[in-house]
Amino acid sequence: MSTARRSRLFAVVAAGVMVAGSVAVASPVSAEPGESADVEVTVDIEEVREPGVLAMSVAGDSVALSEDGSTLLVRQFVGVLPTVTVTDTRTADEVPAGSAWAVLGSATDFVAAGGQAPIGAGHLGWRPKLLDGGDTGLVAEGEEVVTVVDEPTQPGNNVGLVDQELLVSTFDSGAVAGGEFTVNAELFLRTPADVAAGEYASTLTLSLFE
Repeated sequence: MSTARRSRLFAVVAAGVMVAGSVAVASPVSAEPGESADVEVTVDIEEVREPGVLAMSVAGDSVALSEDGSTLLVRQFVGVLPTVTVTDTRTADEVPAGSAWAVLGSATDFVAAGGQAPIGAGHLGWRPKLLDGGDTGLVAEGEEVVTVVDEPTQPGNNVGLVDQELLVSTFDSGAVAGGEFTVNAELFLRTPADVAAGEYASTLTLSLFE
């Protein structure tokens, strides 16, 4: 290659580097004494994304049972549990692998306002009913729990709501993330026919676990 050709090639390459460099370097500013120079300061702030949450709400804080279906041996009082909603605003990536959630319920004894003997929580049963389980088929209602005065309808389920009993659940939280699910339950209090008259009250506690 001739000396002149090498010189021309070097000049072209050098010019290319200079052009590329001029794109990356900000334009200089200058000012005479008594003048000022401005520097623009920029920042790109991304929107803060709040993580999703798993939460439960209940449509009401009380239910009054009324007598219906009593027999000569057993008095029955029925009502409907206010609708329970489980809302999961998380994405599947926010759910720990292998997670499952469930709503459980348990009741206290029915205490009489007039000092009559309490009615044990074992006399209160329920029949959960899934109102909206989404489209996955992975959210299910709990089994019926009958009372201590009943014959079991499932093995060992005539215990009443003494311990935590299942209202609704899923075995795969990640697969149902982003959904909203609703459930209620038929409530029934069954007592001996000779139960003392009076006003009684119990607290039914619902808890969401994952």
